[in-house]
Amino acid sequence: MRHLLGRVGQAALTWTLAVTLAFFLMRLTPGNPIAALDEETRMAPEQVERLRRLYCLDCPLLTQYRSFLTGAMSGNLGGSIRYNGLPVTTLIASRLPATLLLGGTVLLINFTLGSWLGAVQAVKKGSSLDRGLSFLSLTLYAVPSFWLGLTLAWLFGIEWRLLPVAGIHDVTLSGEAGALTRSVDLLRHLILPAVTLSAVSIAATMRHQRSAMLEALRLDCVRTARAKGLPERQVLFRHAWRNSIGPMITLFGLWLPILVTGAVFVESVFGWPGLGSLASEAIGNRDYPLIMGATLLAAAMVVLGGFVADVLHDLLDPRVEAV
Repeated sequence: MRHLLGRVGQAALTWTLAVTLAFFLMRLTPGNPIAALDEETRMAPEQVERLRRLYCLDCPLLTQYRSFLTGAMSGNLGGSIRYNGLPVTTLIASRLPATLLLGGTVLLINFTLGSWLGAVQAVKKGSSLDRGLSFLSLTLYAVPSFWLGLTLAWLFGIEWRLLPVAGIHDVTLSGEAGALTRSVDLLRHLILPAVTLSAVSIAATMRHQRSAMLEALRLDCVRTARAKGLPERQVLFRHAWRNSIGPMITLFGLWLPILVTGAVFVESVFGWPGLGSLASEAIGNRDYPLIMGATLLAAAMVVLGGFVADVLHDLLDPRVEAV
């Protein structure tokens, strides 16, 4: 329990430092959101001054930070500057389901297919299959996600007209359409962004799983199991693969934030209405409250991912000592 409480304290401190750093760095950059909004709408000087007072932009920096912390601890993240004062929590809640759907699909594909392919590579080490998969994983790892997304959108959406390239549903779909029709429409819109993110992330999973599996195959317990004459499938699954899941748990914790952050570039390319595209808009518009709301959630998921990975690693591998 003492060890667990120590991890919780470290996670809370990390989250606080990350949010604080983001707050001050954002406000120390040149420009301000009211000026950007004024350039588009040509507001009267009185309106500009009223907005500056409303969002405490005329206050000292430390006063702004204290006001932000007070509101955040009470669950009030303020109103969005760009969206006419609409509560930040409302905006985030409206975009969260789409990002959870995309992120969950990517994690499922990543850690099922990626782990399996990495294990196959380790078992077939040195074969043409291993070399081919290694070349494929390195290529995908080096490809920028936005470029791959644009390529897939052009190929499958424009050239072959097989899949939609934007949005989360067909705007021409009748309101009387059944659940099956809506589910198929959602799946068709999900395929391209999910494949794009999975193709980029699965490369790292394959390489980590291959390395972990190769190390596990050299363990004494695996050699002993083979010497006893156990079936190869049982040796690989019960002895080798189970000893290789430690690094994969750590990697899963690192990828967990994708559940709420998605991928900014991929969501922007495909017009996916998730938190990634919302954060991208907020950064472009210098919408301080909305940026900090997205930062709070993203930082929380990053810290939570590391914390969950550490705890699961300790629970599943009794050889790990609490330090």
